[in-house]
Amino acid sequence: MMGLGMPELIIILVIILIIFGAGKLPEIGAGLGKGIKNFKKATSEPKIVDKEDEPEKIEKD
Repeated sequence: MMGLGMPELIIILVIILIIFGAGKLPEIGAGLGKGIKNFKKATSEPKIVDKEDEPEKIEKD
């Protein structure tokens, strides 16, 4: 299995720093954090279903 050690993470961070620049890193980090937070929230909340949202069942004769 592929493991990421400290040298690999440093190389990835340097590549990201070169591509996006130091000024964009806080924006990228904030966006990534919000995305992870929303994903965790969406997967942990129970789904509430309203009768209005359910499609009507059509019975065939």
